[in-house]
Amino acid sequence: MRKIIPSCLLGLLLATSLLAQQKSAINANKKAVIATVDRMFDQLTDLSDKIWSYEEIAFQETQSAKALADFAEANGFTVKRGVAEIPTAFTAEFGSGEPVIGILGEFDALPGLSQKTVPTKDPVHPGAPGHGCGHNLFGTASLGAAIAIKELIAEGRLKGTVRFYGTPAEEKFFGKLWMIRAGLFDDVDVVMDWHPGAETKVNVQSGLALVDFIVEFYGQAAHASADPWNGRSASDGLELYTDGINMYREHIKPTVRIHYHIQDAGQVVNVVPDYARIWVRVRDTKREGMEVVWKQVERMAEGAAIMANVDYKISLVSGVHEVLVNRTGGARLQQNLEYLGPISYTEEEQTFGKGIQEATGKEQVGLESVINPMEETLEHPMGGSTDVGDVSYVVPTIRLSATTAPKDTPWHSWAVVACGGMSIGHKGMAYAAKALSMTMVDLFEDAKLREDVKAEFKKRKGDYEYKGIIPPGPPPIDSGK
Repeated sequence: MRKIIPSCLLGLLLATSLLAQQKSAINANKKAVIATVDRMFDQLTDLSDKIWSYEEIAFQETQSAKALADFAEANGFTVKRGVAEIPTAFTAEFGSGEPVIGILGEFDALPGLSQKTVPTKDPVHPGAPGHGCGHNLFGTASLGAAIAIKELIAEGRLKGTVRFYGTPAEEKFFGKLWMIRAGLFDDVDVVMDWHPGAETKVNVQSGLALVDFIVEFYGQAAHASADPWNGRSASDGLELYTDGINMYREHIKPTVRIHYHIQDAGQVVNVVPDYARIWVRVRDTKREGMEVVWKQVERMAEGAAIMANVDYKISLVSGVHEVLVNRTGGARLQQNLEYLGPISYTEEEQTFGKGIQEATGKEQVGLESVINPMEETLEHPMGGSTDVGDVSYVVPTIRLSATTAPKDTPWHSWAVVACGGMSIGHKGMAYAAKALSMTMVDLFEDAKLREDVKAEFKKRKGDYEYKGIIPPGPPPIDSGK
């Protein structure tokens, strides 16, 4: 009598068979880039740990940029430093002709997040910066992927140009905007990007558009007790302004976020302050929606100034677009993730991860070790913002998230810093370098894939003409100090 195989078991057998076929079908160039990353693992780890220890914030990443650029140069790349009028921005290129495949690398840290590589909050230097977004891993993995591709070009196994972009100040001023304005992406066919995260997956969500601006209020100083009637308080203007913003929150869409940071509201209690300053940030899932709220929040500054009888000034810092998703490129990246399989962790690493979760009040489930199917692209995804969005509006961009911290870890926190300086982060870094370089092999070898990626890019962009949200003139280098 013939045995009947249950449908669930049959599905598992088919999936296993397909995966086995895929693993056997992987070409020699993909095997080569994996081998290169494995061979360079110790060097890449050392480079990442150096940048982790430098902990440099926006536009101050002198040591970090130099370490990456020097490493690229030592590996045969032609390096251009100080591009786009930014001392810490650079490009590293190898090869010639088409196609030109780019890869992005960030390396700035965040203020106040210094942390040792332990699963409880314990700063190395209290109050100092730390890599709370994993950018020490980001730049290093991307450069490792570029080097793996460079070796294949040098051996004549791939034709074209690979270009690494050293992109500073992603956390605050959005350095990529000035690099775009300088024309550094004009000749690129496709760009690869990744970011550290708590999951390993193709990133096909768009994030939030954003704008940053400064509002300054100018009044008249006076003695706060003897003759306050002779004063006009700039801090009154600021307080009225924040009151207006907070009342406005009831009347904005759920996709909108408004943040502010009061930078100056007076120096001493017995002086009516004649100067106040606030940094304001507006976000929405769509650039069009963000712009409406942005202009309304700017108008509120005038009202606050009138009520406080002070003057005001608004200065644009910069702003970013939401990401233009590319599912065609994402599908090919997904295939490569499924070939690589999930990252595996030791018992010690899982214990470390659970320690992080315990310290941050999360369920102690450890590190996720799965490759999920590619997600549907949501119309209004929530989350963060990135200047990669602007790159995605000038060149097709394929994006990856790789696990470098435990599930539900608070991002931009000491917990991410702790993981980024030890083996959990190092494993995610190496994994990202492999997945990125494998997909870059596909882009170099498969002209139809490049054309399909570009076709989706053109369709999604439509007739929109990209314009960066940055003021005229050079980037605000001195503002980073």
